Amino acid sequence: ADAALWLKTTDFGDDKDRVMRKAAGGYTYFVPDVAYHVTKWERGFPQVVNIQGTDHHGTIARVRAGLQALNIGIPTGYPDYLLHSMVRVMKGGEEVKISKRAGSYVTLGELIEWVGKDAVRFFLVSRKADSEFTFDIDLALSRGEENPVYYVQYAHARICAVLRDGGVLSEALAGADLSALSHEKAEVLAVKIADFPALLTTTARELAPHLLPYYLREVAAAFHAYYNAERFLVDDLRDRTARLALAAATAQVLKNGLQLLGVSAPERM
Repeated sequence: ADAALWLKTTDFGDDKDRVMRKAAGGYTYFVPDVAYHVTKWERGFPQVVNIQGTDHHGTIARVRAGLQALNIGIPTGYPDYLLHSMVRVMKGGEEVKISKRAGSYVTLGELIEWVGKDAVRFFLVSRKADSEFTFDIDLALSRGEENPVYYVQYAHARICAVLRDGGVLSEALAGADLSALSHEKAEVLAVKIADFPALLTTTARELAPHLLPYYLREVAAAFHAYYNAERFLVDDLRDRTARLALAAATAQVLKNGLQLLGVSAPERM
């Protein structure tokens, strides 16, 4: 007879029943996995997000089924999961497969040494978790608009330079008459930065952090387009104050967004 102890997890949505205690004694990984999530629930975490590789997809149904079998009030679908696909690293048009440290794969520490934490964080969050992604070392090191993190940071630094030269106090910017903004590209930029709170809500609700770096690139593009279309430092104080106020608001959105990603927002580049 099978001396192992089984849990009938098929009653709770699993594709097959699971062994809890092996015939030879000792528990399977399934038991501490479930127990760990029970402690999370008991410690007052009503929402838990597990970030794992796609190769751990099979653990989802069994952990959720084990929690439901306990019948202690944990909701169906607890915890949430974000499954990440593997990342390929490219340099000079060729895939980097060998690590000096790990031997068979590139470590996150090595990526940071090569390109810096800002690029690593921005690039990795920029892709949808379950999509294939190629981390291009050369792109991450480039200083042009094709590099998304540089493009966004440069927009912030450019605005800071404009504000330094603007000669308008922040108190005056807060009371700016925004009806003076008449250029089409100013309107596009204003609408885009006004989307920021809703964007953050969607990002959090859908567990979709990749939406934030994509949005920041759109804001940067809208600002660069406006910057190239209209002068900021004009003689008319009403116009100057309105344009600088829009620029300052844009800088704040970019800075807030970058900080949420753990990426720096330099004032000079």
